[in-house]
Amino acid sequence: MQIRRVVTGHNSQGKAIIAIDDTLELAGSRPGTGARVLWTTEGFPVDNTAEGDAANRATGTTLANGSVFRVVEFGPGNAPRMHRTDSVDYAVVISGEIDMQLDDGAEVHLRAGDTLVQRGTIHNWVNRGAEPCRIAFILVDAAPVSIGGRLLNAVG
Repeated sequence: MQIRRVVTGHNSQGKAIIAIDDTLELAGSRPGTGARVLWTTEGFPVDNTAEGDAANRATGTTLANGSVFRVVEFGPGNAPRMHRTDSVDYAVVISGEIDMQLDDGAEVHLRAGDTLVQRGTIHNWVNRGAEPCRIAFILVDAAPVSIGGRLLNAVG
C-alpha cells in the first residue's frame, strides 16, 4: 500500500518550488488497516515558512493545537475500532466503499467521492466489501464535546 505525496515550498528567493515528491508506504497497526501521516501542522495560524518534513512530527491520532493529514486504507473485513477524537475530522473517500457506524447503532454507507465531517462522535469504520477502501482524513484539534455540562472525552 503506497501513496504519492507532493509538497510545495519556497526557495531562498521566495519562488515556489516542489520541496518533496515521494512515495510513502502505508503501515498497519491493526489487522486489515494501513495508514500514513502525510503532513501535520502546529499552532494557528500555520507557519508555512518552516523547513523539514512535517509528516515526521510525533503525533497520535490527533495533534494538540494542530492538524493531521492522513490517508487510511481499510481492507475487507478490517478489525473494528470504536473511538472518539477531540477533533473535527474532514474525510474524503478516495476509492472503494465503507460503512461508518455510530455508538447508537446508526450507520451510513459511503462510496468513492463521498465526504464526511466527523464532529467528536464515537464511531467505527467497517469495510464489508471485497475491495480496499482508501480515505483521506484531515483532523483539526477541537475542544472536547460538552453535552449538558458533561465532557465527552476521547475514547480508543
